[in-house]
Amino acid sequence: MKVILALGNPGDRYRDTRHNVGWWLADRLRTEWSFPAFRERGPARSAAGRRAGADVRIVEPLTYVNRSGAVVRALVAETGLDPSEDLLVLVDDVALPPGTVRLRASGSSGGHNGLVSVEEAVGGREYARLRIGVGRPEDERIDLAEWVLAPLPGPEEEAVLGAFPRAVQAVECWLDEGVETAMSRTNG
Repeated sequence: MKVILALGNPGDRYRDTRHNVGWWLADRLRTEWSFPAFRERGPARSAAGRRAGADVRIVEPLTYVNRSGAVVRALVAETGLDPSEDLLVLVDDVALPPGTVRLRASGSSGGHNGLVSVEEAVGGREYARLRIGVGRPEDERIDLAEWVLAPLPGPEEEAVLGAFPRAVQAVECWLDEGVETAMSRTNG
């Protein structure tokens, strides 16, 4: 089974925030692939189906971003998931301009607490992540936590949504041909 784990925060308060762009992409994937509606089960909601000849589960943790690893830990225990081969995390990234998409096979959390939580759950950095740029505040006095928990202004939201066709292609390539090929096509 392949798992696409989208980081985000539950609740209307966070729905339109930068921190939830991973959920936005997960919703898009579910719709494009005609997977059934998300169903809540324990600390997450998920939608499952078949894609590229594999069983695929799209998962949105309901634990808040900083505790997403708990859901990964449960998935590994339940399914025997090998994170280095079968996990792709969809995550916002303040280091990338809005609408930029980068795929990595492994690497640093970049200070993202959701990725830190996933790393702790899987015992390392060996899992793929698709980073979706949300930009960084120009004014360095703005608290980064407040920034990611704020909605994107219109042009930035348009840039992020405009990148989704490319992001969907990256996820599909990861499923079809593996992370190395997907990285060369996505990041080139």
